[in-house]
Amino acid sequence: MSDNSFEERGHESHGESTQTRTFTPPQNRKDGWEREVLEKLAFATLKEQRARRRWSNFFKFATLAVIVFGLWLAFDLGGADVEPVGPHTALIKIDGTIEAGTSGAADTVIPALNQAYSDDNAVGVILQINSPGGSPVQAGMINDEIMRLRKAYPRKPLFVVVDEICASGGYYIAAAGDKIFVNKASIVGSIGVLMEGFGFTGLMDKLGVERRLMTAGENKGFMDPFSPQSAQQKGFAQEMLNEIHQQFIDVVREGRGKRLKETPETFSGLFWSGSKAVEIGLADGFGTVDTVARDELKAEDIVDYTQHEGLSERLLKKFGGAVGTAVMASMSGMAKPALK
Repeated sequence: MSDNSFEERGHESHGESTQTRTFTPPQNRKDGWEREVLEKLAFATLKEQRARRRWSNFFKFATLAVIVFGLWLAFDLGGADVEPVGPHTALIKIDGTIEAGTSGAADTVIPALNQAYSDDNAVGVILQINSPGGSPVQAGMINDEIMRLRKAYPRKPLFVVVDEICASGGYYIAAAGDKIFVNKASIVGSIGVLMEGFGFTGLMDKLGVERRLMTAGENKGFMDPFSPQSAQQKGFAQEMLNEIHQQFIDVVREGRGKRLKETPETFSGLFWSGSKAVEIGLADGFGTVDTVARDELKAEDIVDYTQHEGLSERLLKKFGGAVGTAVMASMSGMAKPALK
């Protein structure tokens, strides 16, 4: 018998049976209460773990669903989806700055041009431009390809329709078209080249900051914003800009021909309204995508051939572009010529 309990026995007056009761002291009742609490805590912990596993599985499935949806978008949005149709007008859009990784990049516009020209049902091409300019390299490649395609497909015209603005690099491309149509309030022109940057040498002198730049090659630090610019380097930069500017002028003269009414301001970098552009021969008339398709090409059905990047491509380009920019910035601070 335990020291903590004892039995109480009793006998019935008339009978053989004996009743035994066990008395549990308060200490034993306390131990039972603690055990009950521990059991409840254990069950609560087990329940929480099960709930955590369920949420973990939910988030795993949700992540998988997002990945699958992203892949579907990448395949669904990758490239122009042109369904077979009858005679129609092919539309290609350039919207924004003309540079790598944009809708105005050569590797985006040129495939669309080739697809539109090679489609026998496309009676003509409309290039809709809304751009302030950009890279002379990208604009030059697109201009060259348009001229090549016009010779290869002489019966398939390419008309340019200007939206808000067609300046500098945008006009560099537009000059290759058979005709250019604008709105009377569009901004057109800016036939010039620039190279921009900053110089901090005076501020550094006032602050007592010393520039420590080591180069191999006397002009390797050319256009470094923290170093003084020599007259020789400035002259070299101006010579290069003049050369690119002359290339731009030649493209405009070739594209516009006798329609261009040259004045001293034509190639000065000035820009004009659409109505003035028509007057001085930078444009041919007024029109929209719909009116040009209807009145010039006689094909009101319009099919968009613009190349659209998939989601994965956009993400990779943004990531790669950010990394590339950081690397190039660490290697050289030289500005690039721009048509804008």
